[in-house]
Amino acid sequence: MRLFTALNFTDETRARLLALRDELRIQSSCGNFSLPENLHLTFAFLGECDARQTAAAKKAIDTAEFAPLEITIDRVGRFRRDGGDIWWAGVRETPALMTLQQDLTEQLLAAGFALERRRYSPHITLGREVTTDAAPWKIEPFGETVSQVDLMKSERVQGKLTYTAIFTKAAA
Repeated sequence: MRLFTALNFTDETRARLLALRDELRIQSSCGNFSLPENLHLTFAFLGECDARQTAAAKKAIDTAEFAPLEITIDRVGRFRRDGGDIWWAGVRETPALMTLQQDLTEQLLAAGFALERRRYSPHITLGREVTTDAAPWKIEPFGETVSQVDLMKSERVQGKLTYTAIFTKAAA
């Protein structure tokens, strides 16, 4: 199974993210835009995992201690790529968010996972391989209080990329 750790959002937050995605889509000549149900904030991508690794990931997530935290989305930006950019909604870095991400990363590394070592940049992917003349823009901040971390499975179901929570850790 392809696994990653993430925060998922309420329908209200997803609707606001979809409006941003659709605004970007209108301004774009092409791109692969995120499905509504796939909008999330990734903490760590684990890759292909067997049953032992899946159990280790669940245990690592279960050790994380965190209180409910406020997520604020305040801009739209991009990572430049040949063949089209990755466009995203930016999540404001807060001490609580960054501490949780660092704690999860440390637990997963201790469990033997090989994770990316680049600096964590919290964002929600709106589209990949996007070609547009649009420039990144600021938005009226919005967000929600999140109170759980999910271990997510990524798979293709009838040709559609589908993300499913297979384990959840609730905030204390």
